[in-house]
Amino acid sequence: MNLKIDLKVCTEEQLWKYVASHLSKKGIDTVLVGGAVAAIYSNGLYRSGDLDFVHMSLTVKGLEEAMLELDFKKMDTRRYQHPECKHILIEFPGGPPVGIGEDYKIKPREVEFEGVIIKIYSPTDCVRDRLAGYIYFKHEENLNQAVMVAKVQKVNFAKIKLWCAGEKADWAYDNFLKKLKDSRL
Repeated sequence: MNLKIDLKVCTEEQLWKYVASHLSKKGIDTVLVGGAVAAIYSNGLYRSGDLDFVHMSLTVKGLEEAMLELDFKKMDTRRYQHPECKHILIEFPGGPPVGIGEDYKIKPREVEFEGVIIKIYSPTDCVRDRLAGYIYFKHEENLNQAVMVAKVQKVNFAKIKLWCAGEKADWAYDNFLKKLKDSRL
């Protein structure tokens, strides 16, 4: 692996690229989802304490070995931590499929890095994912994260609005737009 990062102070984006490219080289296909995506797309305005990787096949062989090659130790059935990287955990919440609310037809953004393809939610899907936490768990911080991303990334507002309507949460889209508008004043 050519990429060198300082695990004591790395960002979510640096750690994502480091781990995802290694996993990809080992034949383990993953998509980065969750709050770390918001941290990456908000240019660090938000910081996440973990990276959630959804694996793209029903059976995953060699995951623990691949993580050990990077010196990440298994903490429990789904979480790993590096002894030098105390500020960000790695989690594998399951999968497939990758879904946002009731939408399981997610096409992740593909990024070429270190000669392999690594995957992450698109900015639009990141906003929808954060709004899902707001809709289903009433977490105001998820709404704030959606706004942070939409302030600095190009997102498809029509797709977000349509998705909110499909989740029977037009109110969430209205609150998202209001908060976004207020944040730009």
